[in-house]
Amino acid sequence: MFFIASKLLWILVAPINIALIGGLLGMVLLGRYPRLGRALGTLSLSFLLIVGVAPVGMALLRPLEARFPSPPANAAAPFGIIVLGGAMDDDVGAARGQVILTDGGSRLTEGALLAKRFPLAKLVYTGGSPSILNPESEEAAQARGLFLGLGIPPERIEIETKSRNTDENARFTAAMLKPEKGQVWWLVTSAYHMPRSMGLFRKAGFDVVAYPTDFRSTGAARDFKPAHDSVDGLKLFNLATHEWVGLAAYYLSGKINEPFPAP
Repeated sequence: MFFIASKLLWILVAPINIALIGGLLGMVLLGRYPRLGRALGTLSLSFLLIVGVAPVGMALLRPLEARFPSPPANAAAPFGIIVLGGAMDDDVGAARGQVILTDGGSRLTEGALLAKRFPLAKLVYTGGSPSILNPESEEAAQARGLFLGLGIPPERIEIETKSRNTDENARFTAAMLKPEKGQVWWLVTSAYHMPRSMGLFRKAGFDVVAYPTDFRSTGAARDFKPAHDSVDGLKLFNLATHEWVGLAAYYLSGKINEPFPAP
């Protein structure tokens, strides 16, 4: 139920969706209420222009990406590496016979590199279908095929195929792996997504070590330059607000114990 509610809630509260609806409503109102229609349309368009060009999305994203540092270069080898799903288009991949990575593709490549770096560590991929309308997914199977193709031995790879969101990633993976005391597991996911992921794994009783990847920011002043493409600015703003709304929703629903999980 929470899975469906969260999908529908985001459609309703996504700021860009609200701005587009506001602009459309302003056009409808122009005939009968011209002043209100112009005001609503101007406000909506101004909002889209500002968040598309100004570094608003980056300002929201950087605190998320900076929350959990990477393990030190001389860190001891982990017992296992967990890669969160959501970084490939399995529909297109199945149709084309290829692994099609999306924006978060470095989750998989970094997971494979870590598996090469630590040749005794297990490699786990967790991810099912995030779609309400299409519950079937080949994502985890495609990830397994990618890892095999990159030379990871099959006996080191495990996949979890049923989870539809990060909450289920955490709970289902903990139930599958049954981590024992003393085992160190690294969690690989996008840096902006790490605070919520860590909160959920902790709630599931699985004490993992954060290994953030798929960074969108450099951590330097140049992050705050205006966007060259307003579409990129809008996408970044949408990504950041989605994560902040997700953190709030998960905290208020009791799925994480802290509003902004920290190391």
